[in-house]
Amino acid sequence: MISSTLFGLASLASAALAAANCTGINAISPKCASKEALHHRDFFYVGGHYVAGAAGNLTYDQLYVEKLTPARGVNQSRPVVLFHGGGTSGVTWLNTPDNRKGFASHLLDYGYQVYIVDQTSVGRGSAENLNDYVMRIGSTAEISEKGFTAPEITNAYPQSQQHTQWPGSGLKGDPIFDAFESTFIPLTSNLTVQELSMRSSGCQLLSLIGPSFLVSHSIGALHPLLLSNDCPSLVAGNINLEPGNIPFQSYVGNATSSVGRTSARPWGMTNTHVTYDPPIANSSELAYKLVGDDTPANRSCYMQTGTIHKLTEVAKVKYVALTGSASPHITYEHCVIDFLQQAGVNAEWIKLADKGIVGNGHFGYLELNSPQIAGVVHEWIQSSC
Repeated sequence: MISSTLFGLASLASAALAAANCTGINAISPKCASKEALHHRDFFYVGGHYVAGAAGNLTYDQLYVEKLTPARGVNQSRPVVLFHGGGTSGVTWLNTPDNRKGFASHLLDYGYQVYIVDQTSVGRGSAENLNDYVMRIGSTAEISEKGFTAPEITNAYPQSQQHTQWPGSGLKGDPIFDAFESTFIPLTSNLTVQELSMRSSGCQLLSLIGPSFLVSHSIGALHPLLLSNDCPSLVAGNINLEPGNIPFQSYVGNATSSVGRTSARPWGMTNTHVTYDPPIANSSELAYKLVGDDTPANRSCYMQTGTIHKLTEVAKVKYVALTGSASPHITYEHCVIDFLQQAGVNAEWIKLADKGIVGNGHFGYLELNSPQIAGVVHEWIQSSC
């Protein structure tokens, strides 16, 4: 009788779970099961320093780090460190807005030790340094719709019409979009100060955990590049999902038009000093010009001219960029690769469509075929070990 009763209760619970609406924020319900890989979780703050103030000593510039260990144990030789893009935080690597398994879980399933950071000044990496870290908006619903979740509607570039992988409509009011948009938080407008703090704390992190593969998204690609410059022996490889640090320029709001371009990153792909050969003391010593025909499908790029300065430290680390077939980045990611190769870096470009992975926008690691994208990352790491 007891066994029969327990079986009946289990059946009722299973039926209730199946009937639950677990879309978007509804998945917070106890009736909704998690899809995440089983793991152990620890957190740490790395780096930072005390600054005396009127109220006492405050901690500035610390880096928030989560350590995720697969419950079945680590079976990969190198850890993976995940760097989020602008406007988001480290939570972007956890479950997706439609509550599928997140990118970090895919890597845990492969047996990696995974570390997730919140950039200094962002999210749980927020510090007391309010004067230096003047914040600006992360994204609006309109920017997200046009650039990330439904670029096919605006049709700013022809490849946008191939976008098929975002779960849901990609528009405000859709519960999946609303869950995604809620993850955007303010980010610093002072990238110079942030880069300096990330360089210090990032190399401290790598000195503690050993040589690691650094996986970044969008403007988060700034930081692995800087760590490759500052502590290359601790970077096993750089894997950049749609790197946003296009040489010498920025596309505002992830737009692709010439109107949306602004001058950015005077050191080429960074805002702060990196090592070039022949050496330079000031970014003004880099000469560059716009090259290539400029069309919505294939943007022109800034390249060095005259004396070509090599990124000698960055070149010690293998680099790869992964780009979705329907993302705005497919129109200008070649600028990143061409600039790095000109500067002597072993830079590889993987167009996901060449791997049979099609239809992805800028946030491909959150989209329906994200397990396949994680597979490409794993494959590249294995080939680099």
